[in-house]
Amino acid sequence: MPKNITIFTTNTCAYCVMVKKWLNAKGFSYEEVNLDQDPSRQSEALELSGALTVPVTVVTKADDSRDVIVGYNLSQLAPAVS
Repeated sequence: MPKNITIFTTNTCAYCVMVKKWLNAKGFSYEEVNLDQDPSRQSEALELSGALTVPVTVVTKADDSRDVIVGYNLSQLAPAVS
C-alpha cells in the first residue's frame, strides 16, 4: 500500500487523465502537480523521471522507497501501488 502518490501533469495531457481515472477507479488518493499551473516544479519532475514528458507518477511506499512511472504504464503502475 502506498504512503503517498504524486502525479505530475499538464492541462493538455490525455494520458494524465487516464492515470488519474485509473487511480480513482482503484480508490487511491493522490496529489496532483499541474506543471502548467506550477512550472517551478518542472525540474523536480525531470530530476525524478529523467524525462521531459508527463504524466510522471511517483509512488512513495511505507519504507520511503519510491517508484517513478513515466506515462500511462499500467504494467509498472499496478505493482507499484499494490
